[in-house]
Amino acid sequence: MTQPPRSPGQQVQTHPIAARITHWLMALAILVMIGSGWRIYNSSPIFGFSFPVSLTLGGNVEDALALHNDPGVASAIAWHFAGMWLLLLSYLGFMLWNTITGHFWRDFLPVGPVSFWRDFTAAARLKLDHRLGEYNAVQRVAYWGVLAAVAMMLLSGIAIWKPVQTYPLETLFGGFQGARIVHFVFMTAIALFIVIHVALVILVPKTFVAMTLGRATAHPHTASPHTASPQKEVA
Repeated sequence: MTQPPRSPGQQVQTHPIAARITHWLMALAILVMIGSGWRIYNSSPIFGFSFPVSLTLGGNVEDALALHNDPGVASAIAWHFAGMWLLLLSYLGFMLWNTITGHFWRDFLPVGPVSFWRDFTAAARLKLDHRLGEYNAVQRVAYWGVLAAVAMMLLSGIAIWKPVQTYPLETLFGGFQGARIVHFVFMTAIALFIVIHVALVILVPKTFVAMTLGRATAHPHTASPHTASPQKEVA
């Protein structure tokens, strides 16, 4: 399909349908896993707090207690496993697609401590340029970090689910309780990423358009007139 023309200097961001499908499936799966995981956590807290039931997934507590003498934990576990399989399949599909197409190497690399610190300090001073279709060093580190966090959450979840069959994996995490803590820590990291990710989307809504419809255009915006760089189109 022929892409519509763009005006000179206009920035473009595109996402193929495979990337969009796997992205939104992962997002749905993670939300399901976090909501159901909080209900499961409440039944046996690791730390000295619990999550508000209204923010958890597992059905009405009173109804579940009346019907099954269970505060919705069984239902939450069912939701959690459904989310886990969906996350695993969409995550593998996302990794495979972006590896084959070269998206990882083209748009998320190179990245190092010098470029990260430069862009991080610029962002903290609100002087970091926003170019649709480009990923700055902070975004690159964040994306690699969340992909690693999803992998660790899945591995630690498997260790919790099958502690006997995956005993070496459970041992690697410091035992059953250690695996629970690792699972919680990386869940928290993913939740924080989602909050920051949504905040950035609100600031640059065209990125939502691109990830939903496949293509978005915008006029260049720079925080400083002396830091402009060539355009880049993301496929």
